Amino acid sequence: MNDHNLLYFYGWWQLSVCLFAFIALLSIWFHIGKKLQDRGQVFLAFSILCWSVSGLITILSLQSLDTSQAQMIFDGSLSILSLLNSLFILLALPWFKYIPELIKPLIQSKFWIWIIGVPFLFSLLPTISKMYLAESPSLVSELDVYYSTFTLLFLGAVLWESFAKRHLKSLSYLSLICIMITFFAQVLKLNGNTQNLILFSAIFKSCLIMIFFALALSWVKEIAENVIPDFKLISIDLSKVNDSDGKWKHEIKLTGLPGEPRIFYVSKSNYELLELFVSKRISNDDWLEIKPKAGPINRTYDINDHNEIKRLLHSILDGLFGKGNWNKENHENPLRHTLFELSPKRERKIRLRLLPDRLSIKS
Repeated sequence: MNDHNLLYFYGWWQLSVCLFAFIALLSIWFHIGKKLQDRGQVFLAFSILCWSVSGLITILSLQSLDTSQAQMIFDGSLSILSLLNSLFILLALPWFKYIPELIKPLIQSKFWIWIIGVPFLFSLLPTISKMYLAESPSLVSELDVYYSTFTLLFLGAVLWESFAKRHLKSLSYLSLICIMITFFAQVLKLNGNTQNLILFSAIFKSCLIMIFFALALSWVKEIAENVIPDFKLISIDLSKVNDSDGKWKHEIKLTGLPGEPRIFYVSKSNYELLELFVSKRISNDDWLEIKPKAGPINRTYDINDHNEIKRLLHSILDGLFGKGNWNKENHENPLRHTLFELSPKRERKIRLRLLPDRLSIKS
């Protein structure tokens, strides 16, 4: 099989397989991720769509690659789509639930779009200019390889953490192998022949697609196993109710768990602490400070010790599931992670994780 026929076959494979994977990932997102307002899977799906478009361009361009200028435009178009593929993957990373602590502040910072956008533009603009100046094809592919390598470093770390935290360690190792194969395929762009490049491109794209589906299914598995839903689905309404005896009862209405909204009552101290969390979150002045063990006596803190939060958490669990009907692993720890968020700077600050528009206090 000559290079022309091999490229034609590869183009049809890439168009059909990647288009199917794109539609399948979007279908999973439509049924689950859309409700959670999670766009990460959408970005991963569009990264695969870029490969499908590359296949289409390969099929349409093979008959016209008779000049160096046409070859240059063809190579440059594929490099641009490869850059877009990397960009979509990097845009997906902030939506991942599990990110290594070392790079989490960077990926979730407001500067992430600049961190990935500036190198993208520095790679895209020279690639476009070189397409029409008919310079060496290697100069076009180099920028694509550098940006892809930058992407693989972050993607590999996040995939490892995602599978490891879901107790799927074998998939962590498989994702690492996949990243290494992908990196090798990128290096081949610089000096490999056409047949080897096509072979490794087909291998690494198939592997990455399977890893993305494994990631989506692990996410679905986690959602199915967790009693406590994602924080984006939970609403809390606080109110004080006057009962028949003329006494005030402190009511919590929690919506988002399977079934009807849960309505229960807590003690005055637990209610006031939760009320403080909610009011701070609504006003966007949302961090509460916990008193350190050796804190100054003449200073007032929002929370005197961690036991206050623990008592509040236990009272909510008792109201949701009844005393003795919950455990630490399946209920307490997931609820703590869902409701509360610690400051990334580790400065003894904590806030309510729930969305402000899902919180209310009725007087």
